[in-house]
Amino acid sequence: MRKKPTSILLCILLLISLAAGCTFARGEKEGTVSGASRYKEFITVDVYDEFANYQGIQSGWFAKAVKDRFNMELNIIAPNVTGGGDTLYQTRAATGDLGDLILINTANGKLNELVEGGLVLDCTELMKGKDIMEHYGAAVEKTNELVEAEGIYGFPNSISSRPAAVSSEGRDPTFGVYVRWDYYKKAGYPKMDDLDALLDVLDKMQSLARKEEGTDDIYAISLFKDWDDNMMNNAKQIACMYRYDEQGFVLSRADGSDYEDIMDEDSHYIRALRFLSEANKRGLVDPESPSQDYDAWIAKYQSGKTLSSPWVGQSAFDTAENRADGKGFRMAAVEDMKILSYGCWPEGESKRVIAIGAGAADSRRMADFIDWLYSPEGFEINGQTNGAAGPEGLTWELGEDGQPVLTDFGKKALPGAQVEVPEEYGGGTWGSGISALNFKTINHTETDPNTGCPYDYLSWASTIEENKCALDEDWTERMGADTAMEYLEKKDMLLVAPGANYSTPAEDANIVTMRSRCKSAVIDGSWQMIFEDAEKFDGMLAELRRTLKGLGYDDVVKVDFDNAKAETAAREEVAERNP
Repeated sequence: MRKKPTSILLCILLLISLAAGCTFARGEKEGTVSGASRYKEFITVDVYDEFANYQGIQSGWFAKAVKDRFNMELNIIAPNVTGGGDTLYQTRAATGDLGDLILINTANGKLNELVEGGLVLDCTELMKGKDIMEHYGAAVEKTNELVEAEGIYGFPNSISSRPAAVSSEGRDPTFGVYVRWDYYKKAGYPKMDDLDALLDVLDKMQSLARKEEGTDDIYAISLFKDWDDNMMNNAKQIACMYRYDEQGFVLSRADGSDYEDIMDEDSHYIRALRFLSEANKRGLVDPESPSQDYDAWIAKYQSGKTLSSPWVGQSAFDTAENRADGKGFRMAAVEDMKILSYGCWPEGESKRVIAIGAGAADSRRMADFIDWLYSPEGFEINGQTNGAAGPEGLTWELGEDGQPVLTDFGKKALPGAQVEVPEEYGGGTWGSGISALNFKTINHTETDPNTGCPYDYLSWASTIEENKCALDEDWTERMGADTAMEYLEKKDMLLVAPGANYSTPAEDANIVTMRSRCKSAVIDGSWQMIFEDAEKFDGMLAELRRTLKGLGYDDVVKVDFDNAKAETAAREEVAERNP
């Protein structure tokens, strides 16, 4: 057994806490980081990031924020952009150098594998006395229980102070049927009992949009491949609308009351594939979907070329200009849905971690940078992609009543508009300058100690009042609620999965090999079933099942069922520990 913190260490941490104070303070520890005055040499930091959707040198306003504070630039290395899978990981790991900073999914014992391989650094000494340990030390320690060796190697995602069984999401759930509400209204607000009815509505909305905008390149649905892993990610999102999430090749209901093999005839995954196949047959799916990446996909939302999304879609389209024109995405009700919502992670989400590479040229600077990411200022700036407001003074400021309000620039720029950023903040456009890390250190619904309000600017009283528009009033009148979360809770259409600090253990080498082959077969087969002749769907599904059987799928899925049940147990335990 690895050693745990002793009572002596806990006492030391308590003394540090008392000495440092119990709140973050701008101008004290944060203010000591002063770019070139502290870090004399400008460096380029290689960031291996399994969550990034951009590859290359970080640019724009976030790049300037990093340079001003740390005199460095970030070179993002993103497997999502280079075809996904484990190829890039294996290639770089074989050289003994993944990167200076490493952001990884820890499934299959990957963090422990990196530690045993000498690829990540023990940060115990580097983090002594830092705010991250003072405020989030318990979550950091819990995450590092994934590692057999003693030490601190990884720092978790989405740390929260709220109970595990409370939703971690804000006014809108992550998953749901988000549609262009302006066209849904023009379609007559049709009632939708199930997915079949949703197809009929999307068909009508697409016809209306094409006619009104005079172009045939508008589609109800658009897809991309970048996030595919065990299965086709865009299809899996539909299962999340029915309470299920993935654990390998198994779909697990959020409350642990049911588990599905995705290849079962009546699984929600096969149901989703049939839905998308029928949508494609009707001409509702963007034909460029099989070849486009995330950037191309999101650009179509921004330009109004896509009419629905299986998760929050307004972040790309709902600019101030579009809202003023009465256009925007809102959640529509499909009566048979019960949507999965992720609970809070009081012990941190250990599936996603950030670590320092063992070969980092300036490990102390990397430690300072990580510490900053978990600070109020760091989250305000880096967390913009996850709901935070961005740099104080540029996008927001404190009003006369001491409450945060968006600036005129912030109202135009958020959440991701391509408006020009002043040169003093880095220039370029706002959207292109957002942090590419895509790593949420703490939850966006947490209270920012510098403002007393949530980091989530959409939850600020000032923003709620400012954002009121005809579209919102129409949605509220139609749905009988002020927010999507309120509507779902009223209708008992939400199921929260407690935020468990769980990551799958290392697998036998044979299972790893079989899983890799099965993944490729499932993903390739799924895309083919959607975009080939719909009449061939059943035949292709039968062939896929035969192929998988020969690849050892049955052995792999047994492991996934065990892992899914272990995750359920972890959820139950964390909910008891953090009520």
